[in-house]
Amino acid sequence: MKLVAVTSCPTGIAHTYMAAEALEQAATDAGHELLVETQGSAGMDPLSAQDIADARAVIFAADVEVRERERFAGKPLVQAGVKQAINNPGALIAQAVERAADGPSAVLVSKVDESGGVGTRLRQWLMTGVSYMIPFVAAGGLLIALAFLFGGAEVANKVNGGTFGGVEYAGVTDLSQLFATAGVPGVLFKIGAVAFSMLVPILAGFIAFAIADRPGLVPGVVGGLLATATGAGFLGGLLAGLLAGGVAYALTRISLPRALQAVMPVVIVPLISTAVVGTVMLLVIGSPVAAVQTGLTGWLAGMTGTGAIALGLLLGAMMAFDMGGPVNKVAYTFAVGTLASGTPSAAMAAVMAAGMVPPLGLALATVIRRKLFTDAERKAGEAGWLLGASFITEGAIPFAAADPLRVIPSIVLGSAATGGLTMLVGATSLAPHGGIWVVGLIGKPLFVVLAIAVGTVITAVCVLAAKSLRGSEKSAVAAVPATV
Repeated sequence: MKLVAVTSCPTGIAHTYMAAEALEQAATDAGHELLVETQGSAGMDPLSAQDIADARAVIFAADVEVRERERFAGKPLVQAGVKQAINNPGALIAQAVERAADGPSAVLVSKVDESGGVGTRLRQWLMTGVSYMIPFVAAGGLLIALAFLFGGAEVANKVNGGTFGGVEYAGVTDLSQLFATAGVPGVLFKIGAVAFSMLVPILAGFIAFAIADRPGLVPGVVGGLLATATGAGFLGGLLAGLLAGGVAYALTRISLPRALQAVMPVVIVPLISTAVVGTVMLLVIGSPVAAVQTGLTGWLAGMTGTGAIALGLLLGAMMAFDMGGPVNKVAYTFAVGTLASGTPSAAMAAVMAAGMVPPLGLALATVIRRKLFTDAERKAGEAGWLLGASFITEGAIPFAAADPLRVIPSIVLGSAATGGLTMLVGATSLAPHGGIWVVGLIGKPLFVVLAIAVGTVITAVCVLAAKSLRGSEKSAVAAVPATV
């Protein structure tokens, strides 16, 4: 019997090709012919239309949404995660043969796995966005870390302007003068900052892509850019991606006269979906976010006379809550404001230490129990060590985007503990950023390291406990049911 298959994992590296090899060998052993399309990091070599037409059944071994899934419409389908294809490929081949004997399946009209539950489909959409975002996290974060390593904590002020160590920097407004003003570290910092600015747009764009295929990409990216512009952060990006995907998907289901069908994907769908998503992001989400920021800023200002430990707990929790979003920015801006007099700040030390904890705690968790995390998350964990040490809280976003209900409470607890402990020991900082690269500007650095270690362990323990409650290791995306 002739069969076809598609394999794809979140990172598109090892498991994509391991699953393909396992399925090919199992099909050969069973006396069948199998052609596999690998949708990996090296791109994809699509199956021909004739190969698909000749196939009796289709196997999707994928942990993310299969690209151009509509090509397989009407074919009997078996769907599973790459882990199942690697560990038990013979069973999937047998299921495909059985499905082929049952006859054609219902027509597949979208990238959405209608056989899975809402939770399964939502997780696949989110993981698709995360898998495309991770290279931006790694590249941007590591470039910024290198900038701090070679240029010191003041490199950010040389590029963006502001006061550091009593020195006022004008910043760089003409990029042609960037190297002359800030040197190689300044160039690295600027490139990294631009890469980082794309985290939320890429996340939102490819969440929408997973839902609606290419029609969702434009409104998703634009929605993510507006989430960044309004300060809604990655949580706003998640909403923008889901909204854009839903709107684009709905538009592609509308039946129009043949004369208009040709312009639907290139004009009508991008125009309407982008206008709808943009309007919602600006008018519905933007204003509440601004109000929240104003309210939180005033609330923090009113707490300056309260206990130091309570303030540290609050600042730490805020730093982790949305990892660069409006709540995080309020805490960070408040702490930077305490440096205005040029004296060491306890609030700044608490904020920086707490902001280092989320990537470090999640990186530790991926080392302790790797099976609880997907390939994409394990790759993010490898980069998380340096990102966390460099005070780049956004290194935790791939984990939070894929599993927000378990990850966000865990990192909030860890960061709150670190913030409170940093305040308790009376640590201070003269630097507004830089992480371990500015240890010489931190008062009581050994106590700060201890506080960070405690928060890191708390985060790791909490997230592992939360994920273990799902009942089985690596239920992440590999547990997609093998049904039509």
